[in-house]
Amino acid sequence: MATEFVLLLPGQGSQKVGMGKDLYDAFPAAREVYHAIDDAVGSTLSTLAFEGPADELTRTLNAQPALLAHSAAVWAVVRDAIGTRLRAAAGHSLGEFSAYHVTGALEAAGAARIVRQRGTLMYEQGIARPGAMAAILGVLTADIDALCAQATRERGLVVPANYNSEEQVVISGEVAGVERAMELAKEAGAKRCLPLPVSGAFHSPLMEPAAAGLSAALDAEAWQDPQVPVVANVNAEAISNAADARALLVQQLTAPVQWTRVMRALADRHPDAVFVEIGTGAVLTGLARRIAPSVKTMACGTVADVEKLLELAQQEA
Repeated sequence: MATEFVLLLPGQGSQKVGMGKDLYDAFPAAREVYHAIDDAVGSTLSTLAFEGPADELTRTLNAQPALLAHSAAVWAVVRDAIGTRLRAAAGHSLGEFSAYHVTGALEAAGAARIVRQRGTLMYEQGIARPGAMAAILGVLTADIDALCAQATRERGLVVPANYNSEEQVVISGEVAGVERAMELAKEAGAKRCLPLPVSGAFHSPLMEPAAAGLSAALDAEAWQDPQVPVVANVNAEAISNAADARALLVQQLTAPVQWTRVMRALADRHPDAVFVEIGTGAVLTGLARRIAPSVKTMACGTVADVEKLLELAQQEA
């Protein structure tokens, strides 16, 4: 039986200077994607991704479309080889927008315009209502939801933002609330509590004022129903129509990323598929191996990675 594929699309934090440059140089299809996205956002985003500076690339309004562009460029190169055997996709936070691109719901240029606006809205809301995020690592003796609720009562609003694995949860909210939740997590056995270098309290109620602007940006682009299901961050359900996709992407601004549930759903439905992370880094394949150790994974973000994937697809055709 020919190998089936599930795609995983990385989110913000994976960016690094130089990402995608070798693809741009090697493949005309990748260059077309970068040119289209540069035109769509009205700047030489590709140059920023390839050459930096890193602090400018890391800005939310740049990092989000740059990461989407890298994933879209990889997909443009491998699509013909694996597209008919793609069974599902999922993306982490920003990556969910990339997931709707690779499944045919959005053109790359339209997706880039949306995430540029999303990044801008999130950055502006972070200035208007400053917040913080932190990664809580390790197995706790208390429920993270309960710890956040206690910290909210005592100091300030804080909620779980990313359920990345059983041993990694990101929290988000007001600075005092996040600091108190970190203290409580350490008391409950956390191995480490790491403040994250972000410009706002993403995936928390502090982002609510950005929802209307994101909804408008989503509605301004042409959508199709995804050709294969996208498992959504908000509820770990398989989404097959554009209206549901748009609604859940707005909810995602203020709701936690249920990545552990997403991965378990994908592993249960597609146990024999190869899970391919397309874009920068291998964060999601690493999480996949922790959450569902039986799944086969590979990362695909460079020319060498693309060649390996194309070779696999040819062998298993």
